[in-house]
Amino acid sequence: MKILITGASGGIGKAAACKFLAEGHEVFGIDLLPSPLSHPRYTHFVCDILGELPALPPIDVLVNNAGVQNSGRDIEINLIGAMRVTEQYGVREGIKSVVFVASASASTGAEFPAYAASKGGMVSYMKNVALRIAPFGGTANSLSPGGVTTSLNAPVMEDPEKWAQIMAETPLKKWASPEEIAEWIYFLGAVNRSMTAQDLLVDNGESARSNFIW
Repeated sequence: MKILITGASGGIGKAAACKFLAEGHEVFGIDLLPSPLSHPRYTHFVCDILGELPALPPIDVLVNNAGVQNSGRDIEINLIGAMRVTEQYGVREGIKSVVFVASASASTGAEFPAYAASKGGMVSYMKNVALRIAPFGGTANSLSPGGVTTSLNAPVMEDPEKWAQIMAETPLKKWASPEEIAEWIYFLGAVNRSMTAQDLLVDNGESARSNFIW
């Protein structure tokens, strides 16, 4: 299948590209940065998802992963950018699946205000897309990770005091790796055929924490 991944140069996007390539698919990546990947089935486009988008062959699986955090442009990039990409490549006859990488904050609201709003809007938009591509047999779902060990989260990962506080609120006492999140993305994009309009929360139990004091 032909896969398009936004934000493909690092972190979750790069891990997802590697997973789809390892499974034999053709992958197209979009990012503001060049890609470190060199593979005969990988094509990279350096561009802004809010600008002119590249001409591509019909895409089977779209992974909306590009995003920023506390940038001053979170809603514009995370939500409007994902909508632009989806409307161009994903809402069409022949699409197999559209995957949105949202965030646990879409459910909890426990993050920077504009970031949480952008991801909550993404989940709502995902449901709209699911309804519109269902007549084509396509699925649309979102994945909402909690903490992931990417460079974006370095400020807290490298601060022992903050990290201890985070682990105290995380029942499984760990964060997911980009490679683990990529496995979920692959399942939603290439394996699943019957689940649609759903948001999967993968946060090591953080949102289930309830500090009961007697």
